Amino acid sequence: MRIRLETAFAGVCLILLAGCGGAKKEAAEVEAPTPVQVEAVRKGPIDHVITADAVLYPVNQANVTAKISSPVKRVLVNRGDHVKAGQLVIELEAADLAATENESKSLYEQAQSALQTVTGATVVEDKGRAQADLDSAQKVLDTAKKVYNSRVDLQKQGALAQRQVDEAYVTLVQAQNAYDVAKRHLDTLNSVGQREQIRAAQANVEATKAHFENSTVQLSYGKIDSPISGIVADRPVYPGEMPASGTPLMTIIDVSSVVARANVPVKEASAIQVGRPATITGPDGDIAGKVTVVSPAVNPNTTTVEVWVEAPNPEGKLKPGGTVRVAIKAETLQDVTLVSSSAILNSDEGGQIVMVVTPDNVAHEHKVSIGVRQGINVEIVSGVNEGDKVVTVGGLGLDDGAKVIVKEAPPEEDEDEK
Repeated sequence: MRIRLETAFAGVCLILLAGCGGAKKEAAEVEAPTPVQVEAVRKGPIDHVITADAVLYPVNQANVTAKISSPVKRVLVNRGDHVKAGQLVIELEAADLAATENESKSLYEQAQSALQTVTGATVVEDKGRAQADLDSAQKVLDTAKKVYNSRVDLQKQGALAQRQVDEAYVTLVQAQNAYDVAKRHLDTLNSVGQREQIRAAQANVEATKAHFENSTVQLSYGKIDSPISGIVADRPVYPGEMPASGTPLMTIIDVSSVVARANVPVKEASAIQVGRPATITGPDGDIAGKVTVVSPAVNPNTTTVEVWVEAPNPEGKLKPGGTVRVAIKAETLQDVTLVSSSAILNSDEGGQIVMVVTPDNVAHEHKVSIGVRQGINVEIVSGVNEGDKVVTVGGLGLDDGAKVIVKEAPPEEDEDEK
């Protein structure tokens, strides 16, 4: 009996000793520091990048319409064809307009001929001859006067017979009559009635010219040229059809560049200015562009501002109507407090926190205010100071005041070794 009691007592002691050893082992495991990786809070620049979804539009678009109502005669391009500015794309029936132009041209030429008759042959040439005739008659008259006066003086002196004086008088009268006729002819050409006749002929020329030019323009409307260089996006009419007035006959878009139109919240849009660099991200990657338009008005339904980002599209990979993502570099902030995004944790109480490791290898929870984000860099407005060590790996689930052991980050694998 005694032996059994001693054996049982020994067994109990062994059990108690084993339990004490396990408790010490659990305590050791609880107190073991957590391995973490840290980085120092730093100062530096960061870009304030605003991102938004956007819809693509062509940089230029033209809806080709007819200026006259006429059936379609020919359509020279199809959907998807490339056209140049000024290229003939559609021709309308215009035989009646061509006839009108010919008639107007004939009337214009007749008016020009009539004006030439009045001003050229009748007035200019005749007026010149009349002036020459008047000048010649004046000289003859002056000579006749001198001869007559001279013979009168000689006759008074008895040196000349009366018959010669009478002959000189007859010549003087004839010269005077010739001069009067020439003067009346020139005065007639310079009369008011003649000037009015010339003005009427000139007015008729101007009227027929205007009518001829108008008919020429009307005829030109029968041939429709592309107003821009681009690609035919739509061509809803066919030869023989009579399109309704104002209906587009063709749509041409210029996709050498594209415009991404994004709706940006008012608060963020206030930092965007025209000319700022931006990036359009599409299915085939990123394309650099710039801001070309910042709407001065706010959409009352969405409380957003429309912002346009234009980018070159030489290969036509970006298709109008598609959706893309734009990233606008609104501004560059200098000398701000930065940490890696991996250091930012969500607090159970709401907001963001970082775990700051003190020199005694104890992690302390710090609430932080987040500013601008760019890639892996995050601006910290408040909560940490430059030089603080924040946990970047191992912080998830780490308690405030927990002991940690800082581990070095593994070296990055060399690309050549890969």
